[in-house]
Amino acid sequence: MRILKSSFAVVERRAEHAVKFFYSHLFWHNPEVRRLFPSSPEDMERQRDRLFAALTHVVAHLEDATLVPYLRDLGRDHRKFLTGPEHYAAVGSSLLAALAETSGEAWTPEVEKAWAEAYQVIADAMTAGAAESEDPPWWDAEIVRHLRYGEDIGVLTLRPHQPLPHRAGQYVSVSSDRVPATWRTYSIGNAPRPDHTLDLHVSRIERGRLSTALVREVQPGELLRLGAPGGQMTLRRDGRPVSLIAAGTGWAPVLALLEELVADPPDQDVRLFVTAREQAYLYDRPLIDAYAEACRWLSVTYLTPAPGRHRTQATERLATALCNRGLWPDQDVYLSGPAAFIEETAALLEALGARPDRLFHDALPAAVPAHARPLGFGEWFLNRPSPHWHNPSARDPYGR
Repeated sequence: MRILKSSFAVVERRAEHAVKFFYSHLFWHNPEVRRLFPSSPEDMERQRDRLFAALTHVVAHLEDATLVPYLRDLGRDHRKFLTGPEHYAAVGSSLLAALAETSGEAWTPEVEKAWAEAYQVIADAMTAGAAESEDPPWWDAEIVRHLRYGEDIGVLTLRPHQPLPHRAGQYVSVSSDRVPATWRTYSIGNAPRPDHTLDLHVSRIERGRLSTALVREVQPGELLRLGAPGGQMTLRRDGRPVSLIAAGTGWAPVLALLEELVADPPDQDVRLFVTAREQAYLYDRPLIDAYAEACRWLSVTYLTPAPGRHRTQATERLATALCNRGLWPDQDVYLSGPAAFIEETAALLEALGARPDRLFHDALPAAVPAHARPLGFGEWFLNRPSPHWHNPSARDPYGR
């Protein structure tokens, strides 16, 4: 483990070179693979970011119990690309070549052996996840309703042609013929329904071709493709009090969890914190208020900036609210929102006494873990400085 992490620290400083070399090597030696990837330069740049982000996530969680479930979900989801053993072999060869090229003199036989063994573990876990699934590689789903909230938020209701089994709190990857060979991950915004329909909450990303199409262009009657559901942010039902914390369209999986709790009310109280960069982004407030009115066990706190104040005040108000509420060691806490929001909020909750093993959120490889050292080039490349976590472009946890 130490060899991999120290080796990756060298690669991280030349992240952009590493990912560009990887894709050049992969496409040169395996030209038939190129058709599986986006054609536009902008989407390909995002793909490069996600690749290195996923690699960063794996290295950071080598000894974490969540890594294998994450890899199995990833392998199950990758069936939508019709991925076979030959593709894993090709990716492994190109990955080792890119690491060797980027590492220079730090690439020793010992380091090469460690990376080869680590990649085999990754490939085996993903292959096992794909093999154990009896579901189709993807589901065709018709858009039956399209609601717009302002210019940048859309809620799509989809009816899959065959039932898509999922649990409240999970997510799916989504593709549209309007943006071929491009997939993005979005949380399912409802608990399972008898009619099997699904809601997706989409925040438009600046220069994001698929999110723009989903928010502004698609119409009822069009078909989308959905990958296999994944994610571990599902209710534990262990009798502990529950706190739900959402920011932006991170509200979607929290809404799904809330629907499950309403259908089967808990014995303990539930605290809901909903954070938005301005009042207009509390697009489901009437629904939340109705739940609060009907459910005595539910308390709701809204966090937005005061009129005329900067949107970062919402974060400050959330921190104050969390500090004032207390009882965090007793809570099961579910977090959803942009990666930076989750990282910062989880750190605050742990400082307030919340148990790390009771903080539930999905793995977010788009976020680079915090380090004691200064921001390295690899981290800058992955997470180019943006004004604040409120920026909706941050809401893409698996590239979600």
